Amino acid sequence: MTIPANTRQQAQDLLDFIDASPSPWHAVATCEQRLQAAGFARLDETERWTLQAGDKRYVVRGDAAIIAFVVGSAALAESGLRIIGAHTDSPGLRIKPRPAEEVGGMVRLGVEVYGGPILATFADRDLSLAGRVHVRTPDGFATRLVRFADPLLRLPNLAIHMNREVNESGLKFNKQSELPLLLGVAEEGVKADARFRQPIAAALGVEPGDLLTWELNAYDTQKGSLWGADREFIADSQLDNLASCHAALNALLATDQPAATCLCAFFDHEEVGSESAAGAGGSFIADVLARLAGNAGLDGEDQRRMVARSFFISADMAHGWHPNFPAAYEPCHHALVNAGPVIKSNANQRYSTTGETAARFMALCARAGVPCQQYAHRTDLGCGSTIGPIVAARLGIPSVDVGSPMWAMHSIRESAGVLDHGYMIAALSAAFAD
Repeated sequence: MTIPANTRQQAQDLLDFIDASPSPWHAVATCEQRLQAAGFARLDETERWTLQAGDKRYVVRGDAAIIAFVVGSAALAESGLRIIGAHTDSPGLRIKPRPAEEVGGMVRLGVEVYGGPILATFADRDLSLAGRVHVRTPDGFATRLVRFADPLLRLPNLAIHMNREVNESGLKFNKQSELPLLLGVAEEGVKADARFRQPIAAALGVEPGDLLTWELNAYDTQKGSLWGADREFIADSQLDNLASCHAALNALLATDQPAATCLCAFFDHEEVGSESAAGAGGSFIADVLARLAGNAGLDGEDQRRMVARSFFISADMAHGWHPNFPAAYEPCHHALVNAGPVIKSNANQRYSTTGETAARFMALCARAGVPCQQYAHRTDLGCGSTIGPIVAARLGIPSVDVGSPMWAMHSIRESAGVLDHGYMIAALSAAFAD
């Protein structure tokens, strides 16, 4: 398989992006670093905004959701907006507020299951901690990001000698009693809570007692890689959905002096329903659009004209056809890895795609010179959903759901195609140029 050098570079940059972003809070920080390097300036929701054509700005909510935009030269009511949405969170294991306990001479950490991960894939991996910590200060508290590069935690499997049916019945964990992660050997006279706090406090340069609260997830310390006979595939954690964030961000960074205002919205909490202040079900994107309209001096009538002329692309990953499990797929809807972006449709509106918006995205792909595919879920299987229907319903903007095909969605180690990532960047770039 022939893969252009630029496409390989885009895939490697994706791996670097994900490896720098082991939590949704780190993902937003990584986006912020790249935006600032490209000349974008941060806005504050508590301050008044003054915007003009050509401005490159971004705003963060809750440290795990970010909206970035380039103000277009055309009147908003006449051009509308070009919007791409994605999400920063991924399924996994979150550390509880008081997680540490001693059991049989070992210190283990209690976890909550966040979203719908494939729990078996967390076993026997080199896990560590990443997220944000709120630290006591003389004025109250400060928020700090923390990440441990070396493995701190593990979820060891039970030997097959005690679980003889594991290969026939599958690896299963009781979420309460069998998922806690092993941290270390208990020390005489040292409480389990102290053993948990000490490395975090040391990493932040504070006293253990100054750690007020934390929002931490377990992440796989293994870096992403390219694999396959021609290194045509990508393997990493959080491809769902940091791959879409990376593609959309690249498309925005390549957009210069657009006619229509171009906007990327990356939300938190998609994996648990999006109903939060930083989620797609909250007011974040509606608030930003209202402020854009207000800065442009639009009255109520023109704001509705702006919405009617806008287009929203919900970019989330898609299910790639797996040759080992052909019965899991709708016969005429095989989305092949490395065969182009996938348009996702569902009659029950689990995806926001309509015939019209699908045709519009097909035209964008044709303009970008990339192939595209269509996907529908098996009728007898429950279909997942995305931020697409949520944002489309709340804003009233025409929307399409698309994504790059991938394998092992919600595994701690997912796979996708090198060509597909380049195709998606090209298609989203065409959307911003539309």
